[in-house]
Amino acid sequence: MSEHRRKPPQPQGGGRAAARRGQPGPPSGRPAAPRGANGASDHSYGSHSQGPDPYGSGGDGREYGSRAEARRAAQRGGGRRRGADNAPSGRGRGRDQGPPDNPRFIDYPRVGKYGWRRWVPSWRLATGLGIGFVGSLVVMAGVGYALVNIPSENDAAKSQNNVYYWGDGTQMVATGTGVNRQNLTIDKIPKAMQYAVISAENKSFYKDSGVDPMGIARALANMARGGQTQGGSTITQQFVKNTYLSQDQTLTRKFTEMFISLKVGTKLTKDQIMQGYLNTSYYGRGAYGIQAAAQTYYGKDAKDLTASQCAVLAALLKGPTYYDPAGNADLDKNATTEANTARSQGRWRWILGEMHKDKHLTDADYQKAISKYPHPQGRKATRGMNGQISYMVDTAKKYVLNHSHITEAKFDQGGYQITTTFQKNKVDALTAAVKKIQKSRLNPKTKEKDKYVQFGAASVVPNDGAIVALYGGDGYENGHFTNNADTSGVPVGSTWKPYVLAAAMQDGTYNSNGEGISPLSKYNGNDHLKVRRPDGSYYLNKDNSFFFQANESDHPWGYITLRKAMEQSVNTPFVQLGVDVGMSKVRDMARSTGILEGSMAKDLNPSFAIGTSTPSAIRMADSYATFAASGKQADPYSVTTVKKDGVELSDFTKPKPKQVMDSSIANNVTDVLENVIQNGTGQNAKALGRTAAGKTGTTDENKSAWFVGYTRQLSTSVAMFRENPKDHRLLSMNGTAGTDSIHGGDIPTSVWTEYMMAALKGKNDPGFPDAIKIGKIHNEVGAPTPTPKPSITATPTPTESPSPSPSESTPSPSPTESETCRFFCNDNGGGTGPGGADGGTSPSPTDSTSPGTGGVRGNGNAGANAGDGGGLFGGQDGQ
Repeated sequence: MSEHRRKPPQPQGGGRAAARRGQPGPPSGRPAAPRGANGASDHSYGSHSQGPDPYGSGGDGREYGSRAEARRAAQRGGGRRRGADNAPSGRGRGRDQGPPDNPRFIDYPRVGKYGWRRWVPSWRLATGLGIGFVGSLVVMAGVGYALVNIPSENDAAKSQNNVYYWGDGTQMVATGTGVNRQNLTIDKIPKAMQYAVISAENKSFYKDSGVDPMGIARALANMARGGQTQGGSTITQQFVKNTYLSQDQTLTRKFTEMFISLKVGTKLTKDQIMQGYLNTSYYGRGAYGIQAAAQTYYGKDAKDLTASQCAVLAALLKGPTYYDPAGNADLDKNATTEANTARSQGRWRWILGEMHKDKHLTDADYQKAISKYPHPQGRKATRGMNGQISYMVDTAKKYVLNHSHITEAKFDQGGYQITTTFQKNKVDALTAAVKKIQKSRLNPKTKEKDKYVQFGAASVVPNDGAIVALYGGDGYENGHFTNNADTSGVPVGSTWKPYVLAAAMQDGTYNSNGEGISPLSKYNGNDHLKVRRPDGSYYLNKDNSFFFQANESDHPWGYITLRKAMEQSVNTPFVQLGVDVGMSKVRDMARSTGILEGSMAKDLNPSFAIGTSTPSAIRMADSYATFAASGKQADPYSVTTVKKDGVELSDFTKPKPKQVMDSSIANNVTDVLENVIQNGTGQNAKALGRTAAGKTGTTDENKSAWFVGYTRQLSTSVAMFRENPKDHRLLSMNGTAGTDSIHGGDIPTSVWTEYMMAALKGKNDPGFPDAIKIGKIHNEVGAPTPTPKPSITATPTPTESPSPSPSESTPSPSPTESETCRFFCNDNGGGTGPGGADGGTSPSPTDSTSPGTGGVRGNGNAGANAGDGGGLFGGQDGQ
């Protein structure tokens, strides 16, 4: 090739980059080293040439000692440049050679930076991402705003019946109006009602956009923490919520609600929003809308409501369960008539004050409105809610609300089909039994002491938990709205004693070192005894005098077996036994059988052992069913299926039975309770004519009487009490039915027997499993040791008198015991002598206060949250 066509060599000092910076090339006359001659890439020839080779390496001009060093230099100069080795000669770039030929769309990690600087976004990238995010939100908001529809108050006004079915699938009753509610135009709604909700809930109603950003932020934050969404909603948002199909507390629902609220705020006038809100709000008692509320609570049209009445209805919007003066204790034990009335009056007074402060009431109108609380009228029976159906519907509804996410407001809109466990023939039999005994024994028209007597009863299937029958009272149509089968507040008396015995057989006493004791263990059954602590001291009264436990009679029983004490319902042995076992263990035993903690007396004093607790009739029947099922407990339930629009809900699986105590313990309790019917205070139940076990109970001052008994097929409880209709306090039954006092073995046992005869008619009698001998005899501390009888005697040995207790007066001799029994001795085998008390008859000692049996009769329930109640479905129990 001709000399003039040869390509001149590239300068060693960095090629074009060096030329641009005006740096000198290699010395004249010295040829440049060919590319790659030294084994390194062209990147080894950077922009830092220093002239002739200082190392004398053959004139290649390298300033680095190795390929690795060259690579490190290249990286320091411009970062790691992928593909640079394949770049055309002279196109390599050093540290300050500017941007790459093909820059990335998103420069991250950043090229041309090293170390931590590579990972710090540039201001351009950060700004771009921020603008993109905001733009996306704007687009999403625009799409959401465009897609949502404005709710219709007329669509929301549609209501349907809830249909209840018997256990066999036949229809029991359809409840609800089944027709559309009557919506009012804004001119028919009093201004006072509008101003009441504005002053109470949304003072900025006429100024805001319909959305409370802070309220939404709080709700979202609570959901993020797993808590409840709460308060702060505007009237517009509440209107949207009322008409929104789903009440699920989810992010999707909250955002949808926000978009709808914004659209409602721009498309509807404030009067239209207020009209929609008041027409779709739930006021309790099944009343939707202001017109229904006015009729339900005051029996008048909405347009005729006074300002004072409007304030009461506005208070209901905070939560009718807790602000309806009539009370809702069947849903929540904290919603009693007294508590609700106090809450309603407090909020009513506050709302009127806010209306006056906001200039919505003149001074004169305010003084008139605040002068007297306008108490709403009481509840009324709705169509079909007569007799026991009202209480069965009440029980089933409560079960549904406590076992699902359905709100009461949503449930009362209707459209549900509920199949219950109730059996019509058994419900009719229980009602007939109560009415028969009432008619034959009570005459409230002529006898003052027969007035206000009430009954509550329930029947449960052992080893299953299904409630097949209940008796809740005289019926809604007669003004009795409290379900006596599922309320607390009525002490159970001596029907609590089986739990003391079961705990003793399972856990023993401090004297037995935890070894279970036998029902043949003996305790002092005399009247008026001091109660000894395990440390040897005695319980004291407030004045530091000794506390004495009493029996109903002063019969000198002496030291008797626990079996005999149960038979005759003697108090003193079980009070001392409860202390010896430990009242906390007695409580745990009762709880294991299904008694709710919230219905138990809080103070575990000696009286706890003889029934100061107040479980419901349903819970007592279910608890004794645990003994009938040899220690298997099943929670009570009243609903088997719930359907909505033909689709079955998945929240109503049948409770599973579980073994809560050893079968031998349960069977021994049953054996002892069989003896109560055969030889003791429950002998009236022998008329049943089949194998049965049970226990009577009578309480302090004769304010309640119980009988709880069972066969293998059914467990049934019957409670009887008197109640002041004004304040719901229990009254003494001394003199009722023409007797000095009512005992559990009298009228309650008669009702039980009448019902069980009809309910079990035609059924076989399977009996109970045999009771296997359990525990050892551990007598009460201080009990006398019997003198051994000689093997051969010439003359009859006289009956021995027990030695006196070290701390008590000398008791009378114990009755001679009989040796005829299935397993345990029947003691006297009679039961015709003076019986013991069925409940506590002495004041409680000072270290703990016994619940007053004359107190207000509460109503029990578990729910939303709130805490345990005494009824069937209390609090966190969820049953």
